[in-house]
Amino acid sequence: MTTSSTPTDLSRVHMVGIGGAGMSGIARILLARGHEVSGSDMKDSRSILALRSAGAKIAIGHAAANLDLLGEKPTVVVTSFAAIPQDNPELAGAREAGIPVLRRSDILALLMEDRRALLLAGTHGKTSSTSMAVAALQAAGFDPSFAIGGQLNRAGTNAHHGTGDVFVAEADESDGSFLSYSPQVAVVTNVEPDHLDYFGTEEAYREVFEKFAQRLQPDGALVTCMDDAGAAALAERVVSGATGDRKVTVYGYGTREAIDAHPEVTPGAVVESMEVTVHGTVAVVTLPQHEVTVQLDVHIPGSHMVLNATAALLGGVLLGAHASALADGIGTFEGVRRRFEYHGEVAGVQVYDDYAHHPTEITAVLTAARERAQATGRGRVLAVFQPHLYSRTMNFAAEFGEALSLADEVILMEIFGARENPVEGVDSRIIGQHITGQWSYQPVFNAVPADVTERVTAGDVVLTIGAGTVTMLADEILRALNEGIADA
Repeated sequence: MTTSSTPTDLSRVHMVGIGGAGMSGIARILLARGHEVSGSDMKDSRSILALRSAGAKIAIGHAAANLDLLGEKPTVVVTSFAAIPQDNPELAGAREAGIPVLRRSDILALLMEDRRALLLAGTHGKTSSTSMAVAALQAAGFDPSFAIGGQLNRAGTNAHHGTGDVFVAEADESDGSFLSYSPQVAVVTNVEPDHLDYFGTEEAYREVFEKFAQRLQPDGALVTCMDDAGAAALAERVVSGATGDRKVTVYGYGTREAIDAHPEVTPGAVVESMEVTVHGTVAVVTLPQHEVTVQLDVHIPGSHMVLNATAALLGGVLLGAHASALADGIGTFEGVRRRFEYHGEVAGVQVYDDYAHHPTEITAVLTAARERAQATGRGRVLAVFQPHLYSRTMNFAAEFGEALSLADEVILMEIFGARENPVEGVDSRIIGQHITGQWSYQPVFNAVPADVTERVTAGDVVLTIGAGTVTMLADEILRALNEGIADA
């Protein structure tokens, strides 16, 4: 990263990997603020088409010549250090020309400078809780700028340049880049070891959240989920002063049992009750410091989604929004793409898709699927899982197996390596060894839909799960089910 004491010139910004969820969102905001934007990516996508229509100049493929897409060299080049190799020709060309190269998070931090930032961090739940916060604040009369790692189903976008003084963003811890930010309110949904290929140790991973807490504005607040052991431990350490010299205001949120178990942490929002219905979950939440009680209607299934909604509620209240209006916004929230996203129903079989790629996330989504199946009187839950990264698969094989055992049947796809090279002798069957129920291994991508149709009957729920190409299979499974009916 290149830094300077002089203000960063954002008049012409070139973005390497512009089609990614985080990068495309920042590009949208830059364009809306009147900056010139160029970029490159390895393939076309809907995001790139949308950015082009908004005025961005984008090349497919990486080449040093892409730095001239705007007619003159950019004033800054933006990259994701985790996703883009340092020998990328555009990065090399920028260094040779003396153009500053910044991380995505550095640019996002610059865009937040004149606004009150509500940042939502955590190992899991960042995108959903951030999206709920945006919907809630919009309903409360705010027009926040926002940058999210997924697309809001209603808005169909992952970023927006708002007219208000609030900026809501998902804070990614995967490479420590969220330490670029200085938020007014920081939410930590949970802290559970992940991205050990970057951090090396579980201790180092936990410590980066402690450093994040110290980045708060002097009058800011840390909001932590007390139902998560890692987030609760973070809150306790911050309250005790063990994480730094600065005194940080901390508010806990969670179920009554979890809040009462940590009396040293000031209760910010307490989930007093939850009732699962056909349409979602109805929760009663009190905010003791504001002497308010509201009802939250959460349409995405799962108790973890109620906690995410509670985080969004408390974050909005701390920014000055009315709790009842925030609750109304949460009640209209339709979800985020790839978060328990409903794709359709054929012959009584419902098909959903979810981004879950960590054992805890899989546990949450399969528990939610089970609750939805029970509430609607449906049948079995079949999970199609594509592991993401060889390192994560090897580190958590047993935990993945335990989580997937919550399904009635599991189809294991081959590992999606993403940025990692294959590891000899390692495939997804190392997870299957730890699944207590019925499972099968299907390494042929295109064969999965037919496998699913052979295993399901009316009333079953099918979930495609993972952070890779598995998302492409949900509609293919529906198509295969339709064809199966036609052939019958």
